[in-house]
Amino acid sequence: MNFTLKHHPVWQECKSIISLAFPILVAQFAQTANGFVDTIMAGQVSAQDLAAVAVGSAIWVPVFLFMVGVMQGLTPFVSQLKGGGRTAAIGSVVQQGLWLALPLGLLGWAALRSMQPVLALMDVSRDIGPMIIGYLEGLSWGFPAIALFLALRSLTEGMSFTRPVMLVSLLGLAVNVPVNYVLIYGKLGLPALGGVGCGWATSIVMWLMLIVMAIYSVGFDQRQGSHTFTQFAKPRLDKIGSILKTGLPIGLAIFIEVSLFCVIALFIAGIDATVVAGHQIALNASSMTFMIPLSLSLALTVRVGTNLGRNSLDGVHTAVISGIYIILAIAIINSSLLAFFRTDIASAYTQDADVLAIASGLLLFAALFQFSDCLQVGANGVLRGMKDTAIPMMMVLIAYWCLGLPVGYVLGLTDIVVPAMGAKGFWIGLLVGLTAAALMLCWRVSWAMKRLQIRRFSLTSTPALRGCPAPD
Repeated sequence: MNFTLKHHPVWQECKSIISLAFPILVAQFAQTANGFVDTIMAGQVSAQDLAAVAVGSAIWVPVFLFMVGVMQGLTPFVSQLKGGGRTAAIGSVVQQGLWLALPLGLLGWAALRSMQPVLALMDVSRDIGPMIIGYLEGLSWGFPAIALFLALRSLTEGMSFTRPVMLVSLLGLAVNVPVNYVLIYGKLGLPALGGVGCGWATSIVMWLMLIVMAIYSVGFDQRQGSHTFTQFAKPRLDKIGSILKTGLPIGLAIFIEVSLFCVIALFIAGIDATVVAGHQIALNASSMTFMIPLSLSLALTVRVGTNLGRNSLDGVHTAVISGIYIILAIAIINSSLLAFFRTDIASAYTQDADVLAIASGLLLFAALFQFSDCLQVGANGVLRGMKDTAIPMMMVLIAYWCLGLPVGYVLGLTDIVVPAMGAKGFWIGLLVGLTAAALMLCWRVSWAMKRLQIRRFSLTSTPALRGCPAPD
């Protein structure tokens, strides 16, 4: 038999995962670049405007990521229906996702407009406090739009079309620059808003992304026959509850992870400004590399969900094995780059010798936890495709807050085990937490696969049940 590698199921699945993941990765970089553009352009006005945008971003980004996580609960529903050949039923599910997005977006709007007590608790300087409030209030008007955009994103991505979101994200980035310029510096007869203008510009971009995505989705819906815009459905609490049951743990898990890094930053802030700078550089560099396995994780959610919808356990198994191969390869590449080029990477951020030394040392820890980080995010993607999100969220909580943070605190700020290690102690804690999360989540994937195998065996071996579709 003339059988080559390119015809092997795992190879074919690897190509499918990568083709899905690449546009997601580009979209992630485009969204990150928006924050970079805001920071650079606000910094050209004054240090106060830059500080206001930085603090404001630290407030709204976690809220936004929570919304992203909740709306990700819609994707496996769409992918499983698509895989099962029930395309006509996708529209009603997406409509319930849109109904969920409306209050979620309004909740984000209200949250960003209620941050005065938080700023007071943070003891923010009076010089930048009003600018932060203005920035957040301007940006808040975009949250209803971005919530609806995330629902439409699940429609296309769940059906294995990830390119539209990439193109819309790139369009948003392209528009953000001139709109920022106009609002920050007061062009076209408008008042100069400084850093506050970045918030309003982001809000405008969010509405533009929604409008473009909606126009595309109408045509996409007609071509695919998913009936999202042709058959109106009222909100159904049971359906919305099902999406929320899957998505809420994802949103909470993301919030748990983001809050962990915020708490670590607060602990490190009390050590020394040089240490803070080195920590921030290492964290930023490792976050950029993390986008690659994160994109693969989102693609795995779609592939696992699609194969589950087909009742193809072999397809799910192939997707999991292929995902592990790709993620391990990415981990090796990321780890090697961070380890061997850590000084070059750090020098791209700073030329301060002390900061450079600290950042280079911390990047070595980042290189070490690449395998754990890649495996945990990949396993999470598989489990989300199975709509298994509640237990993984608890695992993440235990790994990060019950293991990683305590270890980091003991090693970083106390002399209980060794003399206080400062930032290095917290990065060892991150390594412990990520490793624990990887082990627990990989075990959960193994358990879920065995459970699927048992359920398939029960269905196929019981005469009365033969021919029945496997349960979700």
